Amino acid sequence: MSSRAGPPPHPASSTPLAPADVTPAILQSLGGLRRRRLFMLVANAVTLAAVLAAVIRLGASGGFSAADAALVLCALAITPWNAIGFWNAAVGLVLLHARRGGVEAAAPFLVPPPEQGPLSARTAVLMTVRNEDPARALARLRAVKADLDASGQGALFDFHVLSDTSCPQIAAAEAAGVAAWRAQEGRERIFYRRRPENTDFKAGNIRDFCRTAGARYDFMLPLDADSLMGAKTILKMAGIMAAHPRLGILQSLVVGLPARSAFARIFQFGMRHGMRCYTLGATWWAGDCGPFWGHNALVRIAPFRDFCHLPHLPGAPPLGGPILSHDQVEAVLMRRAGYEVRVLPVESQSYEENPPAATDFVGRDLRWCLGNLQYLRLLALPGFAAGLPAMSRFQLVWAILMFVTVPAHVLLLAVLPLAALEAGQAADYPAGLAAGLYGAMLALALAPKLAGVADVALTRGGVAGYGGAGRFAVSVAVETVFSFLLGAITAMAVTLEMGRLLLGRARSGWRVQARDGHGVSWRSAAAAFWPQTVFGLAVAAALAAVSPLLLVWAAPVLAGYVLAVPFTVATAAPRLGALAVRLGLCAVPEERAPTAVQRRLAGADAPLRAAA
Repeated sequence: MSSRAGPPPHPASSTPLAPADVTPAILQSLGGLRRRRLFMLVANAVTLAAVLAAVIRLGASGGFSAADAALVLCALAITPWNAIGFWNAAVGLVLLHARRGGVEAAAPFLVPPPEQGPLSARTAVLMTVRNEDPARALARLRAVKADLDASGQGALFDFHVLSDTSCPQIAAAEAAGVAAWRAQEGRERIFYRRRPENTDFKAGNIRDFCRTAGARYDFMLPLDADSLMGAKTILKMAGIMAAHPRLGILQSLVVGLPARSAFARIFQFGMRHGMRCYTLGATWWAGDCGPFWGHNALVRIAPFRDFCHLPHLPGAPPLGGPILSHDQVEAVLMRRAGYEVRVLPVESQSYEENPPAATDFVGRDLRWCLGNLQYLRLLALPGFAAGLPAMSRFQLVWAILMFVTVPAHVLLLAVLPLAALEAGQAADYPAGLAAGLYGAMLALALAPKLAGVADVALTRGGVAGYGGAGRFAVSVAVETVFSFLLGAITAMAVTLEMGRLLLGRARSGWRVQARDGHGVSWRSAAAAFWPQTVFGLAVAAALAAVSPLLLVWAAPVLAGYVLAVPFTVATAAPRLGALAVRLGLCAVPEERAPTAVQRRLAGADAPLRAAA
């Protein structure tokens, strides 16, 4: 089942293109990017300055102490992430509902060019797998193919299963599953390749494809084993890529599929609302330096192959060796080569599945943490940063700060009892300012999701798509509590991982991810999250002794530590998931009105499982 001879290779040129190849809409948007970025810089700087001024004022009320200094440092670490989330969401909401053509202002490539002929570019749809359930993964790829074939343009797309599987039994099932698929639908457009070693992980797998078979295609569409995309979205993205030859990567906005696990349902309900306005706002000022998430994106193969080769980092893992979080590095390398990286900032038929339990979610987050921290060594490589746009450098630094600043959340709670004791001894402590600051910080943190909720409420038929106002309101309340609890668990887990990294005990590498819902025993939950519980109880006891009123105010943040173990068991419980499905809580619109590709997935799963 190796590659066939195929059509004549397409020109593999990746040379810079003339400005005439850029549409007027994009040229016009480029002139405003500097002003947009200046606005975001000023808005975030003012927000940070206001928060720091308030924290310093609180500390100075009783004489500035070491605890006050620690709180200032925590505010300095925490606020930028929350501030940029607030302003991205605010801009995105304004673009959606207060400005005509707001989406096109952020994404000018959505403006159709004056003339565009029929689509002729060839695309390779790639599914990378390693020790996954073969029937489950192939069912998704088969559904994508069926949807594209039904569109009448399926002949422009070939389908490649790129395996790095190390388990012989799973590899045999993969090969058998693809063989059965080819026997049913023909050998011409379905291929299977397995590497004996997973050199450089997923990035190496895709690079091997680009090197050996990429010349036959204009674009590639990488999919993960849990990815699903509809033909309507794929064809729209392919048309955009064909119309804009400077576009190197076009990333879709990925949303969660309907899930039966309570954890996955609640998480993806909040993620969908948190990402929608946030992504549109970020696109408005990031422009041609958008992110790449490694899957559900169209990639122009020639420049990717020629310019996006990842270096090996000096030293031993976890910070040295192959780059784990490869996607954002590939995006900045594409920009350095002169090609644009953009996001389609609207929901479409682009789906993924989310971890089914808190233990799986935290494991994934820790892998991302170590992968992002590798950027420290990447930026230190001689010559790597040369030629990178300033925005691309910022994105790499921001990816590092995404995890480096997390321990500040834990430190803030640890210092809080001492700060409360000192505040109680101050005669003129500004309690009103403290309460206002607390409320402002919560508002900043919740802004992306609140903006998404407002977007649903302001969109005609939006609330109805989620089951009506009652179900939607209850789901929003449930997800808000859920996000506070999960955020605390993740903050402690990342902090402990940082400690293990400093001690040389952190483990790197990608492990097989759980895709299907499963229960978590009390013993497993306690083994994973007992540090969160001990820390939460210790801080709660200290606050109860020093300031019971402050304990009440801190409860929303502190509860996730104290309740980490029961939260993990409950949200993974199949009965809770079944109850949520029955009540329609935290459902997404596709659960009530499945898209064509989802219906095809339901039909594709059974025969492939039988073949496997």
